[in-house]
Amino acid sequence: MDFNDTPEEAAFRAEARAWLEANAPSAWGEMADRNVALSDEQFVAISKAWQARKFDAGYSALAWPPEFGGRNASRIQEVIYRQEEARYAPPGGIFSIGIDIEIPIVHAFGTADQRERYVKRGLRGEEIWCQLFSEPAAGSDVAGIRTSAVRDGDTWVVSGQKIWTSWAHFSDFGTLLVRTDPHAPKHKGLSMFVLDMKAPGVTVRPVKQMTGGSEFNEVFFDEVRIPESQLLGAVGDGWKVAVATLMHERSSVGLGLGFVDYEELIGIAGRTTLGGRPSLEDGRVRERIADMYLNTRALTLLAFRAQTALSRGETPGPEQSITKAVSAAQGQQASYLAMDLMDRAGLLTAESLGEAWGAVSHSWAWGAAMRIAGGSDEILRNILAERVLGLPGDIRVDKTLPFDQLPA
Repeated sequence: MDFNDTPEEAAFRAEARAWLEANAPSAWGEMADRNVALSDEQFVAISKAWQARKFDAGYSALAWPPEFGGRNASRIQEVIYRQEEARYAPPGGIFSIGIDIEIPIVHAFGTADQRERYVKRGLRGEEIWCQLFSEPAAGSDVAGIRTSAVRDGDTWVVSGQKIWTSWAHFSDFGTLLVRTDPHAPKHKGLSMFVLDMKAPGVTVRPVKQMTGGSEFNEVFFDEVRIPESQLLGAVGDGWKVAVATLMHERSSVGLGLGFVDYEELIGIAGRTTLGGRPSLEDGRVRERIADMYLNTRALTLLAFRAQTALSRGETPGPEQSITKAVSAAQGQQASYLAMDLMDRAGLLTAESLGEAWGAVSHSWAWGAAMRIAGGSDEILRNILAERVLGLPGDIRVDKTLPFDQLPA
C-alpha cells in the first residue's frame, strides 16, 4: 500500500487545489455560515451553477472521454479531485445519484441516441436524475417489485408505486425498474427504462423525515406511457442492468455518510460529566471512543488500499461494501453515545442547544436510513459472506417460481 501521491498525482492535486481556491463559490459558504434558509429553487440554482462551472473546467467528468466533456483522466485523479473539493463542502448533492450511478448506467446499457441525449447534459448538471427501484413491499429484495409495464404497440404503460426515491422532487429523469413479464421467475421478468419525471401520470410526493428534511419521495405511476426507445438494454434484461446500478450505488453510498465522528465525541465527553467527573475520564466512555477510532483508522486504510489500486489502474476489491456496513452502524452508535452523555439535554433539539448540537441530532435520526440505503446491513453481510468469503448462499426457492405464483 502506497500512502503518497506519485509526482503526476501530486501535480494534479496542486492543479485541482489551485482551481478550487479560485472558483469555490464563496456565496454558498456565506449562506451556510449565516444559517440562511434556502428555498428549493435557490438550492437547485446554486447546485446547477457550481456543477456547470466544474464541467466547463473539466473537473465534473474527469474519467469520461472528451466527447462527453471529460479528460480521459485516471480514476485516482477523480478521487484526488473529490478529496480536494470536499474541503469546501460545496453544493451538488442532488447530482450524486445521476453522475455517480445513473449516467454511467445509461452510457453502459443505452443506445447511441440515448448516450448522445442524456450523458453530457447529466454530467454538466443541466438535468437531475433519480433511481426508481424500491417499493413498499420490495426494498432489500429488489427483484420482488410489482410495478408493471404492459406493452401497447411501440409504448409501454406503467402502473404502480416506488418509495424512498432520493431527490425525485427535483429530478428531470430517472431509471425505472418494472416488471414486464409476471409469468417469468422474479429475476427474469424485469426491464429497465429511462423515465421522464414530468410525463403525464407521474406523481411525486416528498416524504417528511424525522431529520426535518425531505430528500426521500414516494412516486406513483398512473398508466404512464413510456416509448419503446426509452428501454435500457433488452426486454427482460432489467435485473442485469439493476445489478450494475447497485454496484455503482454501493460504491458511492459508503463515501462521506456525515455522521458524528470520534473527534466530536471526544469534545462532547470533555464538556459533560459522568458520576461527578468529566465523561472523558470514564473508562467505559474511553473504550467506546477508542473502538470508534480504531474502526475509523481501519476504514481509512481500506480507502487507501482502494486508492492504491486505482492509482495502478486496477479494480478495487470489496472495500466499499465493508466501509458502508461498518461506518453506518458506527455512526448511529456514536450518535447514541453523544446523546447519552448529554443526559436529559440529549433529548432536546438543536434549536435549544445551538447549531453544533444539530449535527448530533441529525446524525441520530439519519442513522436508521443509512443502515438501509444502498443495501441493508444484512444484505451487505450476505454479499461479503457469499461473494468474498465463498460461503454457501441462502436457500431461495422463490428464484425459480413464476412471479405470479409467489405469495403476495
